[in-house]
Amino acid sequence: MESNKQNGTNFQSSGLRQKVDQLMDILYSGGVNNPMDSIEQLSYLIFLRLLTEKDEMLASLDKKHYRRIFSGDWARYAWGNFVTLTGDELFNAARAAIEKLHDLPGLSATGKLLFERATLKIHDRPTLRAVVQAIHDLNLDPQQGHDLKGDMYEYLLSKLATSGTNGQFRTPRHIIEMIVALVNPMPSQRICDPACGTAGFLIASYNHILCNSTSKPARARGICDGDLLKPAQWKFLEEQAFTGYDNDANMVKIAILNLYLHRLEKANIEFHNPLTTGKGSPYPGMTFDVILANPPFAGKIQKESILADINLETRDTELLFLKWFIDHLNSGGHAGVIVPNGVLFGTNKADRKVRELLLTTCDLQAVINLPSGVFKPYSGVGTAALIFEKGIAKNAGTKSVWFYDLTADGFSLDDKRTPNDFSDIPDVLVKWPGRHEGSNSYRVPIDKIRDNDWSLAAGRYKPMTTEAVNYDAPAKILGDVLKLENEIVRRGNALLEQVAGKK
Repeated sequence: MESNKQNGTNFQSSGLRQKVDQLMDILYSGGVNNPMDSIEQLSYLIFLRLLTEKDEMLASLDKKHYRRIFSGDWARYAWGNFVTLTGDELFNAARAAIEKLHDLPGLSATGKLLFERATLKIHDRPTLRAVVQAIHDLNLDPQQGHDLKGDMYEYLLSKLATSGTNGQFRTPRHIIEMIVALVNPMPSQRICDPACGTAGFLIASYNHILCNSTSKPARARGICDGDLLKPAQWKFLEEQAFTGYDNDANMVKIAILNLYLHRLEKANIEFHNPLTTGKGSPYPGMTFDVILANPPFAGKIQKESILADINLETRDTELLFLKWFIDHLNSGGHAGVIVPNGVLFGTNKADRKVRELLLTTCDLQAVINLPSGVFKPYSGVGTAALIFEKGIAKNAGTKSVWFYDLTADGFSLDDKRTPNDFSDIPDVLVKWPGRHEGSNSYRVPIDKIRDNDWSLAAGRYKPMTTEAVNYDAPAKILGDVLKLENEIVRRGNALLEQVAGKK
């Protein structure tokens, strides 16, 4: 995890962050005033540049078998064709390319549907020219062996995820990668994020699987290309392994573009609200080997809209999603999900019911308490990551829970979130396999949790540490106090005489 901090530093020092901000400013001054529209338009154009570069790279690596995306009817939509154009020619070419996105080779049915109405909204020709030129001039060459394209695109996507009425906000990449490492998804598993946003958890899972399926010599060279994967495993990863849902059509579009850039254009990404509509009958229908998610917090759904099969008397999205996770995990399946702290100790009937269900039908392996500033500047809400396994036997449940209080994540906990040298994440990953106890970690038996009304509040169980202190004898302490008192009286009298003499 140490490399994440370095990656963030590379991105900061590259100047790309400032250039993305400048692009937003150019659009604002050019009449594209809605931030969502600005991000959408930049996403389309940056996607066309990155996809063109990826197409050219893959074609150069496999000249015999690779079929170029930008060939035939698509050839005129390659990024290089826009750079020399101006005025109406540029506008017409860029608009035609964006309106052609729904015909991208291999695009999913959801992608085809959502991109049918994609269009260019940058109508001011000089503004469009300035944006295209600025994107073309971005230096995306690797720095210190790190590819900055992903960082730049992620930073742009992070602007989508400001805290909203449904509790949406971006999950930092290093937190996603920590949770994925703890859950450890495998090449043959079906992985789902039912509140996928820009698909961060799905892409991190894919990268994790690739790295764990790469030979040691390649990894020693800093390459994670999955060279140990068999053709059938590749086919499964690309076509069946990943499922994502989101009830925001704009998020789904961006997720599809993001996955397309990562060779996952056939991933099953759907515009769907899993809390209100089922998939398959009888409930729960489709189930998964791995669930990874940071679902919306603090949202409430109309009671009559909630899927009756969830069977939980609450309108709180965080509780409904946690019940959904439990219901949709296969036996022996694993989950890594983020919940607000209220889920850990809420006293309402639904809170207690979900915790009891989690602890009795699943093995709740870990509660990782996250720093309250981890989601700033979008939110200061306190959160925790829950890592659990669905019970295989009917009576299988939790025997003990490993708690870890994460106090630092490698970034400042203020709104700026600047990189620093303090992170507990490496310690979490080292202690995790053996659930080792330490200054930040401790194990709590299920009996103790049951006796506390199934509460998962860390403060109830954290061991109290005492330190022996050697004090002086009472007589000596009293003597020192009297000496000090006498000195105060002596100095006070001297000062009084001095003041009286002045009169």
